[in-house]
Amino acid sequence: MSLSPRLASPFFLLFLASLLAPPNRAHDVITTQLTYSRDISRIFGKRCTACHGLGASIPLTSYHQVRPWAVDIKEQVLSRRMPPWGAVKGFGDLSPDHALSLEEIMIVAAWVVGGAPEGDPKLLPKDPSASPPAEDPKVQDGPIVSTRLRLSKPLHIIGIRPLPDSLVESARLTAQLPDGEILPLVWMYQFDPKSKQVFTFRNPLLAPAGTVIKSSIPLRFALLQRAN
Repeated sequence: MSLSPRLASPFFLLFLASLLAPPNRAHDVITTQLTYSRDISRIFGKRCTACHGLGASIPLTSYHQVRPWAVDIKEQVLSRRMPPWGAVKGFGDLSPDHALSLEEIMIVAAWVVGGAPEGDPKLLPKDPSASPPAEDPKVQDGPIVSTRLRLSKPLHIIGIRPLPDSLVESARLTAQLPDGEILPLVWMYQFDPKSKQVFTFRNPLLAPAGTVIKSSIPLRFALLQRAN
């Protein structure tokens, strides 16, 4: 889905600010047409239930499981702490990309602020497991970059494996080609090294000799290549 021009208006900014206010739990006033059954369940099925399935410590597979956590979920998605993707969506072309889109964030937050209604259970997805996530390609570490590396020979790069020792608040990784063109690779944001997250590109990058791979802050990371 593409965002309409209205989302770039001052009214959108005011609406976004209003989302930070907690809903009125005392009366549960419903002020939204968004519902769990029709809207939220599909987002959670796509983005959340791989980690928050039936066997998880906090399962989020039904309305009655989700509703007690609604306010916490809103705060987590607005801050982009959940799902723990560790990268800024839209910077680079990554696959799979588990981050919530801005549209999905707005839907979840507006649903919570509007009273988090359940809606008609008949509108729930008929088979949430019908479309399993695509498997990541088999990869292996190639050259290790310590903040900046100029390639001495062409390299087929299929992704990035971050190797930080601590939380990365923000780091933009780019490739500058010999002709001066700069390609975004991945923008790491609130990246937790404990996640061991690997970022693979939708389309591999054939970087010619002389390409400079660098990070905006001191950082070690591996350039991934397809495993033999």
